[in-house]
Amino acid sequence: MASAAEQLAANLNLGVLSKATELKKRIWFTLGALIIYRVGTYIPVPGVDATVMGELLQQHGGGILGMFDMFTGGALGRMTVFALNIMPYISASIIVQLMTAAVPQLEALKKEGESGRKKMNQYTRYLTVVIATFQSYGIAAGLEGMRGAMGPAVIDPGLVFRLSCVITLVGGTMFLMWLGEQITARGVGNGTSLIIFAGIVANLPHALANLLELGRTGALSPVFILAFIVIAVAVVAFIVFMERAQRRIVVQYPKRQVGTRMFGGDSTHMPLKVNTSGVIPPIFASSILLIPATIAGFSSSAGPSWLGWISGELAHGQPLYMALYAGLIIFFAYFYTAVVFNPQETADNLKKYGGFIPGIRPGSATAEHFDYILTRLTTLGGLYLAVVCLLPEILISRYGVPFYFGGTSLMIIVSVAMDTMTQVQSHLLAHQYEGLIRKARVRGRGR
Repeated sequence: MASAAEQLAANLNLGVLSKATELKKRIWFTLGALIIYRVGTYIPVPGVDATVMGELLQQHGGGILGMFDMFTGGALGRMTVFALNIMPYISASIIVQLMTAAVPQLEALKKEGESGRKKMNQYTRYLTVVIATFQSYGIAAGLEGMRGAMGPAVIDPGLVFRLSCVITLVGGTMFLMWLGEQITARGVGNGTSLIIFAGIVANLPHALANLLELGRTGALSPVFILAFIVIAVAVVAFIVFMERAQRRIVVQYPKRQVGTRMFGGDSTHMPLKVNTSGVIPPIFASSILLIPATIAGFSSSAGPSWLGWISGELAHGQPLYMALYAGLIIFFAYFYTAVVFNPQETADNLKKYGGFIPGIRPGSATAEHFDYILTRLTTLGGLYLAVVCLLPEILISRYGVPFYFGGTSLMIIVSVAMDTMTQVQSHLLAHQYEGLIRKARVRGRGR
């Protein structure tokens, strides 16, 4: 931990940062985009009584809808234009990637390079519109049947309201999808993750105030609050440790003679992270659970009894919710690792450039060795993700601690922060290399 902090401080040289004009532009662009996002979370959907909506969410917020509100940065509780957030886009990305593994045409399209990637992105956008339309219509229909102590949630229900609600929510999701792509291209990267990160972090002060209020009123003892804060810090430290943990595979390159000079003979290593999939599995798992739970949670009071049963079983701490959440996290840990790392392709590239693993024959034997190691690392990584995400959820369900202190939220905050700092460090290194190249050119001209 200490060495990591020292390394971070060394890389974030303020003198270098002040001269990195391109990086400063990217940081300012990212901050501006996130400010626009936060402003949008306060623009209400036309025709919805925000006061009644907030009251109703408090009643149904103990389950998956409370987590959804956390991901949206409170936009769902206020029923604003960004109430769906970017979750439909994440769901569409999951479906397209699953179809890529099952449909040969899509798999061939993925291998076409940049043109194939653009087509895949276009398919993802189309599917995002379909999922967002489905979810927004379900929310609009559910809102019309909801009443609070101060009256109905919808001021003037009917076809016009449903149409305007669908258009508003789908438009908000598509705008956030575009904004995330702009942050990735023109900002510091990780646009989709940063949007979710900003929503969670923005409500952390309010969540901390609620936690302290529970202690002041006697609902939670000071000892428990102190112990919970210690646990949260320990979880953060554990996440940092596991996210940096890796298995280093030794790779050697044989010596070869080109003319009168000898090349090669070097020994290096290939790092394989314990958690190759990063924060993607918890986000994917939450997104999948939100598709049926969104409608079930809003319609449970006015709909059939089985909707109420689903809404109750998907509450935090319930066996069905815990089992589905853990299973989806482990599944997506394996799935996303298989997407980002191809053992056969990596083995072929090593063989192409003459690299080999000591004691392992090049080619298929090397691919099997990669697959053997990666399977066991992914098993450990998936279990780590499930434990970190589920243990705090038990505290949330039993003691009413805010969602923002749950394992999923802490993992997203820590992982996205680490990835963003890595992006900033890479831009700083690129700026330093450019400066060295310019100096070398000036010296060459001077001679």
